[in-house]
Amino acid sequence: QVQLVESGGGLVQAGGSLRLACAASGRTISSYAMGWFRQAPGNEREFVAAINWSGTSTYYTDSVKGRFTISRDNGKNTVYFEMNSLKPEDTAVYYCAASVLPTVQALRAQVRYWGQGTQVTVSS
Repeated sequence: QVQLVESGGGLVQAGGSLRLACAASGRTISSYAMGWFRQAPGNEREFVAAINWSGTSTYYTDSVKGRFTISRDNGKNTVYFEMNSLKPEDTAVYYCAASVLPTVQALRAQVRYWGQGTQVTVSS
């Protein structure tokens, strides 16, 4: 069993930056693809970004390409999400996710573990 705990959310003005972290415990995530999803009020949870087990492959939804960067430190069992040039439409609860398979495609298709989420609010 893997527990995921997100941190780093908060309130920021449009154009600002935030860095989220997802700390895993229970077992190592070094062989798992990891990712971030988000859910805005009234909307379904949507995929945002994924990273493969080694950190050599990433994938982003179009709306965040060039602004957000996902990375990982397997030695620290932690995944990071650098969010720059934030927009009000980025406001949502951001969830860390883990697949027990190693590829970004696997993460997009099947999430095994979820974090509890962290709120990101971008004011205009």
